[in-house]
Amino acid sequence: MWATCAHAELSLLPYPQHLQQHEGSFVLNKQVVLDAPADARGREIAGFLRDAIRVQAGVSLPEHAKAGDGTRIELRIDPAVRGDEAYRLTVTPQRITLSASSDKGLFWGVQTLRQLMPRQPSSQSVASIPALQIDDAPAFVYRGHMLDVGRHFYPLAFVKKQIDLMSYYKLNTFRWHLTEDQGWRIEIKKYPNLTKFGAWRTEPDGSRHGGYYTQDQIRELVEYARQRNVMVIPEIEMPGHSSAAVAAYPQLSCSKKPIDVPNGWGVFKHVYCVGDEAAFTFVQDVLDEVIPLFPAPYMHIGGDEVPAGAWADCSSCAPLMQKLGIKDEAGLQSYFVKRIQTYLAGKGKTMIGWDEILEGGVDRSAVIEIWRGEAEGRKALANGNRIVNAGPYYLDSPLSELTLEAIYRVNPLGDPQYAAQRERVLGAEAPLWSEHADPLNAEAMLYPRLLAFAERLWRGGAVNAAAFADFRQRLQAQYAQLDAWQVGYGPEDRNLVEYSMSSNDRHDGWQLHAKRGFDDLQNHYTTDGSEPSAASPYFTEVLDVAAPGTIRVTPFRQGRPYQHPRTFKLSSNLALGGSVSFDPSPSPRYSKNSATALIDGVLGSDEFKDGAWLGWEETDPRITVDLHRPTAVREISIGLLQRAESWVLLPAQVSFSVSDDQVHWTPLQTVTPTPVGLDKQAHLQRVAFSAVQPLSTRFIRIEVQRHSKLDGRNTWTFADEILVR
Repeated sequence: MWATCAHAELSLLPYPQHLQQHEGSFVLNKQVVLDAPADARGREIAGFLRDAIRVQAGVSLPEHAKAGDGTRIELRIDPAVRGDEAYRLTVTPQRITLSASSDKGLFWGVQTLRQLMPRQPSSQSVASIPALQIDDAPAFVYRGHMLDVGRHFYPLAFVKKQIDLMSYYKLNTFRWHLTEDQGWRIEIKKYPNLTKFGAWRTEPDGSRHGGYYTQDQIRELVEYARQRNVMVIPEIEMPGHSSAAVAAYPQLSCSKKPIDVPNGWGVFKHVYCVGDEAAFTFVQDVLDEVIPLFPAPYMHIGGDEVPAGAWADCSSCAPLMQKLGIKDEAGLQSYFVKRIQTYLAGKGKTMIGWDEILEGGVDRSAVIEIWRGEAEGRKALANGNRIVNAGPYYLDSPLSELTLEAIYRVNPLGDPQYAAQRERVLGAEAPLWSEHADPLNAEAMLYPRLLAFAERLWRGGAVNAAAFADFRQRLQAQYAQLDAWQVGYGPEDRNLVEYSMSSNDRHDGWQLHAKRGFDDLQNHYTTDGSEPSAASPYFTEVLDVAAPGTIRVTPFRQGRPYQHPRTFKLSSNLALGGSVSFDPSPSPRYSKNSATALIDGVLGSDEFKDGAWLGWEETDPRITVDLHRPTAVREISIGLLQRAESWVLLPAQVSFSVSDDQVHWTPLQTVTPTPVGLDKQAHLQRVAFSAVQPLSTRFIRIEVQRHSKLDGRNTWTFADEILVR
């Protein structure tokens, strides 16, 4: 049975398994005595509670008191409370008794007690706590959050803040994704180039991004988390997602060729060479330095997304395959994973890996993290492995696609096989991948959705509309606390803000529309290309823009920016006010207004999902512009984009022609775009026809001839703004 929150002051989150409220309350004042176990952890928890009482209630409890003095708060270890993280909290007007069979349960009881106390001290230095009894324990032993610091670096202070929030809401496992293609974030003393070179990359705009944590900082964070009941599990990616390590030490790859640390996203071919013993020596040396830093019994090795052909051009891999009877690259992957699992077991660590490590077989003692769906979870359970489910909880998903309610309604045991093998479903994890997240905008992705996740993993069970309504009511009481902690949380069921720019009805200017997720969100903007600040002018829903140029806009809330600026480049030209037709029609997935997207004077960014681009899959688009009157034209150009990792390619050629009647067409020129490599970068080109003398025309036609398939997959052509001058 789900408990209900019948009292506004009991807006606990996660809500306890059993709660019964009684008459009266316990008065918290400076005469209250705090008793706790005398061991080191007991004293530590008592100190944590004493500090919380001082900060939240404004009451300083005495450090030492006589046995018979005053009302009391008693923390005690009681083996009768069953469950490693279980606790019993009893509040009467005379006494608060918090009992648990372990210090873990004792600490969670303290966190519940914190939520029962005032969030701000009163002027009287006194507070009351309602009389009640709580019997509580989590439904799942693994309640995790993963932060990807490889793609974007997060300062230690940010990570500590998230540990505080996790602990407050009883999440007990922090997974630190410390290495990636785009950055190596942990100091390894034997291999200094990992942080000298592998921790830094040059961005497309020429700026440098990076950073890393020293081993002393790692110890500091692990200890900080331990004090707050949070276990820290590192993830050192292998054999794939290792470009940063290869950039630091090229001999780790099969090609042995130097590479740069990538500054784009996707899956990269630069992986550890499974046929080279030196690669295993390196990995084992790294693990030998990492393992002592993390007391957790687990080590996560990643093991995902090794691209096909990664070991195809390898002089040492073929002899290894022949020697071991390995038939294919999946077998090489399995060989790598099993060898590392054996090494970790020898160091007393249980290996965790993404569900790809099941391919080719893996020992049943490994823990499998599921991200590709419940079928992979069922496969892991059938193999005898324990699982952690991450797939439904990717917090980098847009808020409009993965709402608060969507996360809340996920039943961690919804699959019948999960329920049938409950003892091997450890729990779940909510990852934040950082391709598009960093310290500025990450919290809007994390919260409040991570709180729904915390409640579900603590409470367990199936849910219904009433249960979600109850949760949402209790959540409202948390926002004041999150505001006090300066947490930049996002909306519950919509994106923080959605911007769209279009020409106005008169075609002599533009309108910037903002669809806001918060009513109090302000959109600060500049018109000179500089970054908006809190002192910049702002609008709420619509901004009229009279002149072409560069508009930059940033959403602010409570005086703080919540995202990076969105930039709009505007260009006046003769196509404004015209009309456009297509053969065939573009995909409806990428622009909501294809009728004007190419002739509204709004230039697309390097992101093809920004709403300014139109896309065609495996077709050659023919685009016709009607200027509505004969017009003197000197130049016609079209913007084109390549994002090879998304199968978006620059076309093979672009042809321009004109007509007065849309029946008889005069060819002007066929232009070949400048070739670029099939890398992970965004490549924007403007392909143009320029006339020696002005020509008069009403209709303009642009025909695009695409490239054929890439790696066996259909390619896309993306076009941006057609400019006519």
